[in-house]
Amino acid sequence: MARSQPRLVVFAKAPHPGAAKTRLIPALGARGAAALARRMLDHALTQALQAGIGPVELCMSPPPGDPAWEKIAIPAAVLRTGQGEGDLGERMARAVRRVTADDGRPVLLMGSDCPALTAAVIREAARQLPTHDALLVPVADGGYVLIGLKSPCPTLFDRMPWSTATVAAETLSRMAALGLKVWRGPLLHDIDEPADLAQLPAGFLGP
Repeated sequence: MARSQPRLVVFAKAPHPGAAKTRLIPALGARGAAALARRMLDHALTQALQAGIGPVELCMSPPPGDPAWEKIAIPAAVLRTGQGEGDLGERMARAVRRVTADDGRPVLLMGSDCPALTAAVIREAARQLPTHDALLVPVADGGYVLIGLKSPCPTLFDRMPWSTATVAAETLSRMAALGLKVWRGPLLHDIDEPADLAQLPAGFLGP
């Protein structure tokens, strides 16, 4: 594939009871929260592949080969890497640097907890990236579910107040300070808290 195609990197934790979607445990229990995390991961990978914009990678915590992933089916077409050590910002910055600097591709880095991030939204982001320096798809809680970059831009991830309502705004402010031309995608909803469950598509929790 041409290196002008972006690599779509899906960041995810293993959907293991007690370790995945812990803020949903009061509503769903540990197993229910893990089951939803697994369903959302499946959905995210399916949408990433269906977008058809370039190679798809699952950047995993814990890394590939860990027993936590033993019973998790991952499509054969999906590349597998480990997130490595450090806080979320360090891990994201490392993935962005690896793709943009080492592999020479643009990167779209996305989470796995937003069913509203469909193949159509991903395709539109990829369509916008060639004419922008960066892009961001925000979510209603103040974070973002997808970021696109053509270069490492480590200051976008350093000392970020993760899991707060200011993450997207602070990221956009830092992008502006760098002089980046930014495309901002539609405001979506991710699923982190019990109240967010109302945003799930019908039937998403299964029988």
